[in-house]
Amino acid sequence: MSQRNGVWKVIPATAKTIGFLLWLGIGLLMRFVLLPRDPEMNQWSEWLKDLLCFVAPMFLLFYALLVGYVYGDAKRRGMRHVLWTFIAALVPYAIGAIIYFVIRDPVLDICPGCQTQARPGFAYCPKCGTALKRSCGGCGRPVEADWMNCAHCGRKLGAGAPQDA
Repeated sequence: MSQRNGVWKVIPATAKTIGFLLWLGIGLLMRFVLLPRDPEMNQWSEWLKDLLCFVAPMFLLFYALLVGYVYGDAKRRGMRHVLWTFIAALVPYAIGAIIYFVIRDPVLDICPGCQTQARPGFAYCPKCGTALKRSCGGCGRPVEADWMNCAHCGRKLGAGAPQDA
């Protein structure tokens, strides 16, 4: 996933829509219902009122996007996404989302053979047995694609083979 649009792809469209509707609805409510009834706000200039009604509801937009990101990210990591969404949404001051970011699991790997999600440390798919990562022929542990020698047992690795067996 690219860094440029990766975060935006993780947020579900529902969260984006809810955030936009909250921002628009609260902004319009403030501008046309709440501010005209406040006698102290009559002293403000019109552009300041418009700026307040544009900026203040943005916190709701960002909060909805944050909760949506927690949902989508927890789901792609194989975590309990509904539970984490409730924690992120209901624990005040975004502390639930902060806790999520501190203790979240790593992103799961996708098996090229059967499209099953597997934990990042797995060398083989638990469902179909397809090699997920290149492994050492000596010790069988996963190795990086650009390694020349196994970091675990020191064996020389083949140059382009997906798996040394």
